[in-house]
Amino acid sequence: MDKKNDCKIPKCGSLPPLPEGKLVVGAKQLKKAVESGRARCVFLAENADPAITGPIEMMCSRRNIQITWISSMSELGRACGIEVGAAAAAVVRESGSIGEIP
Repeated sequence: MDKKNDCKIPKCGSLPPLPEGKLVVGAKQLKKAVESGRARCVFLAENADPAITGPIEMMCSRRNIQITWISSMSELGRACGIEVGAAAAAVVRESGSIGEIP
């Protein structure tokens, strides 16, 4: 079974509003959030380098964190309010740290 296809947002729709909470954008900050148990849900871009998304996907799987696959890095970046593409993002529990978007 292909997990990407099980939770993919339909191509015909747009990315829904991200859940309330602070966002962490970028693979390094996201990995820290997952390891610390702060990540509530994770968003990964399908067109991102698998060398970046693969380890994050495995970390989330081990910790039972839901992953939503987004069709492109540019769409994920826009949803996060940044002007560049993003390979990974997460909604995290409250706790200020560098790399979070308020």
